[in-house]
Amino acid sequence: MNIQDKNDQFISVIEGHKGILYKITNAYCKDIEDRKDLMQEIYFQLWKSFDNYVNDYKYSTWIYRISLNVAISFYRKENSRSKIAIPFKEEIINFSDTNDSHEKESNFNKLQQFIAALKKLDKALMLLYLEEKSYKEIAEIIGITETNVATKINRIKIKLRQEFTQIKNQ
Repeated sequence: MNIQDKNDQFISVIEGHKGILYKITNAYCKDIEDRKDLMQEIYFQLWKSFDNYVNDYKYSTWIYRISLNVAISFYRKENSRSKIAIPFKEEIINFSDTNDSHEKESNFNKLQQFIAALKKLDKALMLLYLEEKSYKEIAEIIGITETNVATKINRIKIKLRQEFTQIKNQ
C-alpha cells in the first residue's frame, strides 16, 4: 500500500470512529487544552500503530485499546502534575437546579463527575459499558475476562447508586 492510500485509509478509520475519541478525551480531561493534547497524542499513537493493526479485531476495539492506554498514561502524568497545583474548591459547583431539564443535566454532570473520580480501569469499563459494548467486547478491549468485566461493572453501578443516594439525602 502506498503512503497516500495508507493516509486515506487512516483518515477514514479515524473519521468513522471519532465519537470514541471524543468520549475518551472528555472522560479523562476536563480542560479543553488538555483534551486537545490528549487527542493529539491518541492520533499519534494510532498512526504509529496503524501498520500493526490486525484484522482479527474490529477497528473500534483497536481504537479503544490504544486510546484508553494513552488516556490512562496521560491521566497519570496530569495527576502527578496536579499534586503541585492549587486545589479546586468544590463549593464553586452549584447543583440546586429545580427545572426538570436542568435536573437531568445536573444528574448527567454528577454522573460524569463520579465516573471521572473512578480508578483508571473502572473509568474505562464504565465508558465502554455506557457505549453499550458487550461484556465480550469490553473484555477484549481491556484485556480481562468477561466474568471480571461483569463483576467490576456491577460493583461500579452499586457504588454510583450509593453516590446518587447520598446526594439526594443531603
